[in-house]
Amino acid sequence: MKKITALTLAAMLALTVCGCRQAAPEQKEEPQVETVVPEQEPSSKTSVSSTSDIAYDSLFPQHEPYGTGVGAMPGRVVWAYNPDSVEWDGNGWWWKVEHFDETVIRQMVNESIAALGGKDTAAESWQALFTAHNISHSRGENGYQTGEKIAIKANINGSGLNSDDASGETEMSYTNPVLMKALLVSLVEEAGIPPEDITVYDVSRIFPDYMVEMCTEGNLSGIHFVGRTNAVADESAPINWSYDVGGDTNYLPACITGAAYMINLANLKGHSYGMTLCGKNHYGSYINTNRMRPPVGANLHGFLAGAEMDEYSPLVDFMANEYLGGRTMLYMLDAIICAPSEGASITGENSRWQQAPFGGDYTSSILVSQDPVAIDSVGADFLANEPTITERNGTMAHNPAVENYLHEAGLVADAPSGTVYQNGNGEPVTNLGVHEHWNNAEEKLYSRNLGKEEGIELISIEP
Repeated sequence: MKKITALTLAAMLALTVCGCRQAAPEQKEEPQVETVVPEQEPSSKTSVSSTSDIAYDSLFPQHEPYGTGVGAMPGRVVWAYNPDSVEWDGNGWWWKVEHFDETVIRQMVNESIAALGGKDTAAESWQALFTAHNISHSRGENGYQTGEKIAIKANINGSGLNSDDASGETEMSYTNPVLMKALLVSLVEEAGIPPEDITVYDVSRIFPDYMVEMCTEGNLSGIHFVGRTNAVADESAPINWSYDVGGDTNYLPACITGAAYMINLANLKGHSYGMTLCGKNHYGSYINTNRMRPPVGANLHGFLAGAEMDEYSPLVDFMANEYLGGRTMLYMLDAIICAPSEGASITGENSRWQQAPFGGDYTSSILVSQDPVAIDSVGADFLANEPTITERNGTMAHNPAVENYLHEAGLVADAPSGTVYQNGNGEPVTNLGVHEHWNNAEEKLYSRNLGKEEGIELISIEP
């Protein structure tokens, strides 16, 4: 059983529970005590409130929660931060495996999964997460069953962008290789998933050879990787949009349609359109006549470039699609090292963040949730309040409309655009998750942290 130290506000502006830190109300000072983590969710039932007079400081307008939280712990987002995970001095390729502490990153993954499901261990929590997903999608009350396939959508956008080069030698960003391996190890060792039942894919890009090798050796032998050169379209599964987007017919790959579950492993980073998180990660989840740039073939970029509030968003269609969002049992944001945009070369300078707790160092973080709207809302708050991002990304600094898709998703039953979003099979979608913003960048409190019954609950895990 993991021991923790419970500290009062007099010690720090946090309530430490289950190895996690939440902001806490002002209360009488009590002695520090060591407790054993119970076999249940981290407690957040005590009503708490902001203890400072810090004004709301976001790019985005403040509002009440939109939508209803989903997941084993509805609306919960877990943020694990450990500066020991990154050892890069800023020289050489950012992605070199020796720049990261694999042991620390594995611990971050397992502690995050345990906290997300409210259990002592990642093994117990994986099953709780599978079970919660199945119950919410009317698939029974069971957890993972042997033989069920899992597809993991990685973001390999910076690798093999305009060629079939599999060296991975690029300064642009893509899924951190050590985090990828840590997730796979957790699935195999903690969740008990046979490696041969796991497929990692990005059908518009090329996975680096070194990444495939390190993620298919030893007890990971048998894991499949599907990229641009070996993806197979399932022509019985075209994507049906809720709006006439024009462009090609887009087919889901067979590795998705044959999977019982999905994991969305996205990046926390800026984008020339503002930001790219779990919602946009599915721009690499379909196949059309433009193999290198499927979003161009699908005519989707125009719905992000220059987007205004209260407009249709294809990102919401991805969240709603029965094969994509409908099968996703875990959302994860790779924030180990964050890029200011999808086309930027990652350097030691432009990937060190200023906001607390980073203080001029790497973000060294991962975020996990079962709520696609909540995790992207938290990601948006981090990006919008980070000078390292906004000083290098004018769209993120001055365009609050980049969150249009989050409003559409949070209010999906009556979307501001008037769009009737469907699950890709003609059935209207009434809830996708909950959207709101934190109170300020210093305290990072959401409604459930403040004792309210609805909204986001941000749990942080720090060393």
